Amino acid sequence: MDAADLTARVLALVLERSPRTVVELESQTRASADAVRSVLDALERHGLVEWDAARSRVGPGPGEVRYARAGEDLAALAQTAMRRLASESGETVNLMVRTPRGAEAIAQVDGRHVLGASNWVGRALPDHCSAAGKVFLAYGAATLPTGALERRTERTIIDRPLLERELDAVRRQGYATIVDELELGLAAVAAPVRDAGDRVVAALSIAGPTARLGEARLGLLGRVAIEQAHTVSVQLGYQGELEDLLDSLRARR
Repeated sequence: MDAADLTARVLALVLERSPRTVVELESQTRASADAVRSVLDALERHGLVEWDAARSRVGPGPGEVRYARAGEDLAALAQTAMRRLASESGETVNLMVRTPRGAEAIAQVDGRHVLGASNWVGRALPDHCSAAGKVFLAYGAATLPTGALERRTERTIIDRPLLERELDAVRRQGYATIVDELELGLAAVAAPVRDAGDRVVAALSIAGPTARLGEARLGLLGRVAIEQAHTVSVQLGYQGELEDLLDSLRARR
């Protein structure tokens, strides 16, 4: 494991459960104590981890705490849009953000259907086989890991050239979809949320059973997701006009 991968792995472990001891991190990463402590020193300098008073256990630092608070603010801003999406679609709606572990839901609004209802908050999903993750990959908010991609189902796209073509399609249509790629029987669509700098910082995702979310339905909900994601983006200072965005997307098709 190279230095970059070790740093990412240590940070992910600390965020997953804390506080952690160096011994735990050594065991989980199979790295030496010196290597783990070097990584922790670097993360501490950047405010991403913080030691306890005895410097025996480590947890998230002030930088991560600020991120968590920002997530809470974002979730509050997105509530109205999420409720509208859940009402219009009848399906489960999640606000997804990018984390070191993958795309993760920080807020959820349940739809009216019993079938398909599940709590996704706090669950990290692989970028290459989740709708929100594809949004993050398509717009440069995330990058694919090195090595083989995890195959969750027989429909999971693990061929990198094929996945790149899929991401091109996401940029053309303005939303991402999955059908049976994360779990058999699960379909989802997601659209990007942008900030004042036109950076994709989150995604609004609609998920439900494939029996209800066929290709035509996903396409319809994709446009609705774009519209509601835009309302959240505007609250974050995004200056782009919705009609300009939709016109641009139509021109790319």
